[in-house]
Amino acid sequence: MNAVIVAVAVMLILSLLRINVVLSLVLGAFAGGLTSGMGIEATVKSFTEGLGAGATIALSYGLLGGFAIAISKTGIPELMIAGILKILNKNGTSNRKGLVKVLIFLLIFMMSIFSQNLIPIHIAFIPLLIPPILKVLNMLEVDRRIIATLIAVGLIGTYSFVPAGFGAIFQDIVSTQVTEAGMEATSRDVPVAMAIPVLGMLIGLFVAFFVYRKPRQYQNKDVETESLNVHVSKFVIFSTTVALIVSLCAQIYTDSMIVGAFAGIMMMYFTGALKWKEADEILSDGMKMMAFIGFVMIAANGFASVINATGHVDSLISNSLTILQGNKSLAILIMLVIGLIVTMGIGSSFATVPIIATLFVPLAQGLGMSPLAIICLIGTAGALGDAGSPASDSTLGPTAGLNVDGQHNHIWDTCVPTFIFINIPLIIFGWVACVFFL
Repeated sequence: MNAVIVAVAVMLILSLLRINVVLSLVLGAFAGGLTSGMGIEATVKSFTEGLGAGATIALSYGLLGGFAIAISKTGIPELMIAGILKILNKNGTSNRKGLVKVLIFLLIFMMSIFSQNLIPIHIAFIPLLIPPILKVLNMLEVDRRIIATLIAVGLIGTYSFVPAGFGAIFQDIVSTQVTEAGMEATSRDVPVAMAIPVLGMLIGLFVAFFVYRKPRQYQNKDVETESLNVHVSKFVIFSTTVALIVSLCAQIYTDSMIVGAFAGIMMMYFTGALKWKEADEILSDGMKMMAFIGFVMIAANGFASVINATGHVDSLISNSLTILQGNKSLAILIMLVIGLIVTMGIGSSFATVPIIATLFVPLAQGLGMSPLAIICLIGTAGALGDAGSPASDSTLGPTAGLNVDGQHNHIWDTCVPTFIFINIPLIIFGWVACVFFL
């Protein structure tokens, strides 16, 4: 048995059985390590060495969570929600519900897109925006599974196609790794190559809207982000806006989410939008909110370290393609599925691309694939699995916002829907695009 398949299968099966994701990642890593013949001692060492790579991400999300809570404490999100509720509670609500739903869906989708480029805070906007809006979603009887899918498409589709912010980082990784693997590529080629796969994600989202269109009832429970006084002063709005701009500039200049979040929090204190005595409570609340994501990210890095140490990724690819005898279309499909398996285990498209590029590019060149087809293959194979993976921030983020009242399951309400409506269309349209570019 291939150790990669065993590790990912164990992790996914345990997660589907509602075993804690962190424990599932640990057990999956050990199953993969032992299957490869590494032994317990080597597996433990590899897993432990990999944990440190997740520390930066965990701290980043912890501080971003603190920044999100700091903004929520100003009352600005509640001011926005109050405006929506006024529209909803007016006469003729039955006629307005559809309009309010569309407005909310557009707001969430646009924030998902902007979080990757215009305001590159990634998933940190979710705990800021989603908890206050849950009451409205409950009144509208919106199925939260469509919200999880909507956010995931906004995140993954944007960094796959838009060459700015996180998109610029992802596309630079793809072009750099493809070039280092032996084929000249530029980041300008990536959006062209990824246009058809991203279209597939949008079509999957449309189908998800149809599937989850039926009303779903939730109980209105108190959440940590309680409604505050909606009378927000112009000074607070100005100070918060300045803090967001400072955070954005600091993050772009230093290329560090930690520095960006820290700068934003400190600016809110210096301007008086928040009191110094509230610092400890705000940071603690933000870190608690993001703690689950942080632990999963740390465990996922240990899992990825074991997978790399087994050496079975290359054997999985070579053994799968040996039997194809030059069948290009089937080879493309198999490589996409392998990309899905690897990313589902690691939980990061950005980390998957360097792993698969060194192996896929020579194989694709041997099959006579064009440069654009190879870029499409690497980009799609890397993006596959980001949606649906229990260890991905594209699924952990939506769960962090939608489950603040304990009514949204990470696996069945986020991972499974996003897998079905994003990964499956991405495989189909990614395969079509690669064949088209051949």
